[in-house]
Amino acid sequence: MGAFFLVVSSFLASAVEMVEALTIVLAAGLARGWRSSLAGAAGAAIALAVVVVLLGPALTAIPLSVLRVGVGTLLLVFGLQWLRKAILRASGFKALHDEAAIFARELEDAREAGAVARDRIDWYGATLAFKGVFLEGLEVAFIVLTFGSSQGSIPLAAAGALAALVIVAGVGIAVRAPLSRVPENTMKFAVGLMLTSFGIFWSAEGAGASWPGSDLALLGILAFMGATSFVFVTALQRRRTTIGPVGAEAGADT
Repeated sequence: MGAFFLVVSSFLASAVEMVEALTIVLAAGLARGWRSSLAGAAGAAIALAVVVVLLGPALTAIPLSVLRVGVGTLLLVFGLQWLRKAILRASGFKALHDEAAIFARELEDAREAGAVARDRIDWYGATLAFKGVFLEGLEVAFIVLTFGSSQGSIPLAAAGALAALVIVAGVGIAVRAPLSRVPENTMKFAVGLMLTSFGIFWSAEGAGASWPGSDLALLGILAFMGATSFVFVTALQRRRTTIGPVGAEAGADT
């Protein structure tokens, strides 16, 4: 059960980040040239590989109990942030994440950045793609290393991330358009629930707690967090119908 959750969580979290990276690479490619965009993406992939090689052994050298407390706490913080945004989106207090709109904005910015270097690498396009892939890839690397180290199986976490990469990249190459039909907001809600659940499970286990049913306890934690989130969404939806549109959280999240 723990291995199943590990692969699924790694896949979903990585897919979300990869969809966002793909949007930036596509915008850079269409506006500044595919050679520059792909060069930037390749450079980011090499840089990420170096980061993984450096951080991987360091994480595996940490005692498992200490690692689970630290990673569990971090996942709990990140998971609650994702979950908060997902609840606000689902209740209408925050605009839904619109990949098509983000793509249009990135494309316009890239086209207005000056003349395109056709006979050599266009550094604006390459830098744009590098930045997008590297920043989103860092989150994927963090997910794979922390999930895998805490569960004692980095290869399983990497398998989930690799599957996400193959699917997202394959579809992106086929359509050459942002994956606006991907239910990214739903995926972010699911990832928020899973990150929070893993954070609770691992931090408590690392501190010496013993969960009834061992890894099966994850199902109970996930169900509890899902039910709690549903209650918050319902309460906020009712509040929104009472007070009308709220501007403070209405901006689109990037």
